[in-house]
Amino acid sequence: MSQGTPSPTWLPSLLRRSRTSSSLTGAVMWVEVGAWTYHYSDQGDYTWEQARNYCQTFFTDLVAIQNKREIEYLNESLPFHGRYYWIGIRKLGGTWTWVGTRKALTKEAENWAAGEPNNRRSNQDCVEIYIKRQRESGKWNDEPCNRKKKALCYRASCQPFPCSQRGECVETIGSYRCECYPGFHGPECEDVVQCTELEPKGARMNCSHPYGNFSYNSTCVFGCQEGFERQGAGTLRCLPSQQWSADTPTCTAITCPALSAPDRGDLNCSHLHGDFTFGSTCAFSCQTGFALMGSETHECTATGTWTGDAPRCEAITCPRLSAPDRGELNCSHLHGDFAFGSTCAFSCQMGFALMGPETRECTARGTWTGDSPRCEAIACPVLSAPDQGKLNCSHLHGDFAFGSTCAFSCQTGFVLMGLESRECMAMGTWTGDAPRCEAITCPRLSAPDRGELNCSHLHGDFAFGSTCAFSCQTGFALMGPETHECTATGTWTGDSPRCEAITCPRLSAPDRGELNCSHLHGDFAFSSTCAFSCQTGFALMGPETRECTATGTWTGDAPRCEAITCPRLSAPDRGELNCSHLHGDFTFGSTCVFSCQTGFVLTGLESHECTAMGTWTGDAPRCKAITCPRLSAPDRGGLNCSHLHGDFAFGSTCAFSCQTGFALMGPETRECTATGTWTGDAPRCEAIACPVLSAPDRGELNCSHLHGDFAFGSTCAFSCQTGFALMGPETRECTARGTWTGDAPRCEAIKCSALAIPKMGQAACSHLHGDFAFGSTCTFSCQTGFVLMGPESRECTATGTWTGDSPRCEAVSCPVLDPPSRGQLTCSHVHGNFTYNSTCTFSCEEGFVRMGAEVLWCAATGNWTRHPPVCAEDGAPFLKQVLAYSSGTALAVAGIVLSGTLIAFLAKRLSDREEKKQLLNPTSDLGSPGIFTNAAYDANL
Repeated sequence: MSQGTPSPTWLPSLLRRSRTSSSLTGAVMWVEVGAWTYHYSDQGDYTWEQARNYCQTFFTDLVAIQNKREIEYLNESLPFHGRYYWIGIRKLGGTWTWVGTRKALTKEAENWAAGEPNNRRSNQDCVEIYIKRQRESGKWNDEPCNRKKKALCYRASCQPFPCSQRGECVETIGSYRCECYPGFHGPECEDVVQCTELEPKGARMNCSHPYGNFSYNSTCVFGCQEGFERQGAGTLRCLPSQQWSADTPTCTAITCPALSAPDRGDLNCSHLHGDFTFGSTCAFSCQTGFALMGSETHECTATGTWTGDAPRCEAITCPRLSAPDRGELNCSHLHGDFAFGSTCAFSCQMGFALMGPETRECTARGTWTGDSPRCEAIACPVLSAPDQGKLNCSHLHGDFAFGSTCAFSCQTGFVLMGLESRECMAMGTWTGDAPRCEAITCPRLSAPDRGELNCSHLHGDFAFGSTCAFSCQTGFALMGPETHECTATGTWTGDSPRCEAITCPRLSAPDRGELNCSHLHGDFAFSSTCAFSCQTGFALMGPETRECTATGTWTGDAPRCEAITCPRLSAPDRGELNCSHLHGDFTFGSTCVFSCQTGFVLTGLESHECTAMGTWTGDAPRCKAITCPRLSAPDRGGLNCSHLHGDFAFGSTCAFSCQTGFALMGPETRECTATGTWTGDAPRCEAIACPVLSAPDRGELNCSHLHGDFAFGSTCAFSCQTGFALMGPETRECTARGTWTGDAPRCEAIKCSALAIPKMGQAACSHLHGDFAFGSTCTFSCQTGFVLMGPESRECTATGTWTGDSPRCEAVSCPVLDPPSRGQLTCSHVHGNFTYNSTCTFSCEEGFVRMGAEVLWCAATGNWTRHPPVCAEDGAPFLKQVLAYSSGTALAVAGIVLSGTLIAFLAKRLSDREEKKQLLNPTSDLGSPGIFTNAAYDANL
């Protein structure tokens, strides 16, 4: 009886007959009837599971009710039982299912009582039928499976199995028919569907043919040579539609990721089986000035990967340069620090001159152009000691070079006129003028009254080393030392002598002078001495004294008083002089006023007066250039000044510059004015700006700024979101030219390897960011008769790997079959022992007959198409007749109503066997079955 489709209409009368045939054995005519029978347990009640075991032990299974006529028949024929009867419906996976075929209960076949099923206690998963109930008799109700009820069984009449293992026997009124399984056809499913013969190109094929070459269920597995991958399904199966499960696959060379030339490099490839496929070879090289880092050649392997890591071209480096002593080094780098294309400029500190090339460049050979320069101190003219003096010098950077300092001194008796020291400046000139040594002077000596003075001068009048001899006129006697010498202290040795004279005519004082006489022998007499003097500010011109000689005459001429002279004054350098004179040019009483030119200021007194001492009041003034505030270089810049009149003084000019990567904002030069202020405002150095950068799509940007947002020295690091890889430089730097190093990077989704479809399965993939890239998801399923082992889906993760392990499709397994007692079992397995499409054939030893199907087939549900048969002893002649074939069709023993004696005999023989004990064990004491049938056996002709 087919449990998935309604059974044919039939009448429940015991006299109703189905297809019959007759044979004569002795004097009795047996009429064989092909039909099905109903059975129930008349002793004991069972849980649903025990009831099913009972039915499967003695009969076929719990009853499967197909139509209302059957329900009416059962309700009329079965005895009333207060707990009613279990039938073959159970809730599996939330669906009411016929357990014999695992087919879902259709809406049309439902026969529920009012308000049922209600699953009152949440575990009512089994079904009972009301028999002879006062209300809703014949209706169904869901009940807990552990309650005990009568077992209502059926025995199929399609035995022995007439459709071989290629179809299902369907009960019909008085007969049966074969419903062929997919892939078979013919009256008894003896013919097999044929598919076209496969002839693959470029692929290896290995086929198995369970039913003949390239026929139904023929399976062909395809493979490719190393380095090639299959395009299409790996396994093809001949389907019931006479079509193959997929197109014939081909083999194509495995591809490797396309290679590109490294930055500053070239790529040259040769391809055997297509661009960047298995066997392709690529050679890398670099431009002049760059060296290849990594393997020169890469080969595409059979795994779809390249040998070696991706090479890169790095600029050839030169030895690191350093600034010369007392100098500076400023380099610009195109391809890395001190690498090919780098240019370095040399300069020296103030006071030093560069000796050698100003710039050097790193060549493609890794060497620098030119020789190493050096900074040498700028030289000043060689100095010599002044006359009567000494010179003592200290040299920092070489004899008489920038930074040298020379100190001047004089010998005993001499005084230094001018600077005590001079310094060699950065311009190669000495500070100040050359000093000189002048002899120390003593007071001017005069002859004594009526005497004479005779002097010799080595180093100037009345100066250190001068010697004066005194003598008296005739008639006068010298009073005092004859000679005086001017010492190193500016004093004369000895006291002033005098001459006493004879009386002479009266003398009178000179104009602007005075006369003072001493008379030894009377007024104006011999030996009288008259001393002449002048008023303050005047000096005696002539003899200071006159002596009256023995002849009565005065010695010498009459003296006169002249205004004392001061040294002639001159205008200071960069200044002017304006004088007024009372008694003659630059004499006592003369007044001189000093002034300076524009941009200079007077140091010292503005006016000087000639004193009676013949000296000027105050020291000699000078004009000093007005100074401006000292300038300093701007931050990140340099300062270069030229000074005409002193450091940062009137006329000084300063030029400003900036370091590489910075631009000058403000005037390039400033000049110190006569007001002591600088022209223009203070300039500054601002970092050169680069264009503002933005993060790549699916990426992030992290910048550090040394000198301002996106300015020279700014460094930006790029990164990508999880699941994406950065393509391009990780960092970019803002250069001194206002451009960024490198090209803009991008974020590309991380790739996973292409997934293979499991054998006897399918895969459906969705891609978010590209084929088999981060975020791609593949769902797997298996063909009918196979179950998926492993994850149903896999996802490409951010690490470029798939979640889970590779799933596989394994054939559905059926319970392992054992050969019946006194029988044999022969099986053929397509996908593994006792799995989907396995077929098992049963046979019995001589003297035993098979009770049940000859061939069982493992279906996609994991169940065998029939219950295993048993081998029974051939105990009675009529049993052979019952089991005989009629017109090639096997009749079911269960369709014959046997006599009570024969039933008792068969039950006794079966009860003696160990197999029955094993079958009955789960149900304990099953009791004896009740029996009734919908077909009759009539022994009367």
